[in-house]
Amino acid sequence: MERTFIMVKPNGVARGLVGEVVARFERRGFTLRGMKALRIDRALAEQHYAEHIGKPFFEDLAAFITSGPVVAMVWEGREAITTARTMMGVTDSALAAPGTIRGDYSLSKEENVVHGSDGPESAAREIGLFFDEAELV
Repeated sequence: MERTFIMVKPNGVARGLVGEVVARFERRGFTLRGMKALRIDRALAEQHYAEHIGKPFFEDLAAFITSGPVVAMVWEGREAITTARTMMGVTDSALAAPGTIRGDYSLSKEENVVHGSDGPESAAREIGLFFDEAELV
């Protein structure tokens, strides 16, 4: 079994899509191991998106992710990282396939409703940023 980090971004929370995202992962057979609503501050945004610091889009990215509450989750399942990324769809909503979370709900590349870990290392890092081991069941 593999764990992955999934986050419903501020626009997804504001649009009431948390339940839809959770339902899709539950229907797929994943097990929810941790979930919490929080407001990301600038320091956490810099840690979470560290690989993008210095890039032209970083300031907009940081402003967006800190603009409202998010829902952070840890999901567990067989090939969770790859499967979750397929379920989310590609980053650019214009290219995301219908039936994916981004294809069905995203309005732009920048505000694309969900974030998901892109590999085992990032999953471990992101889970550690948002959850203490004691918070996971």
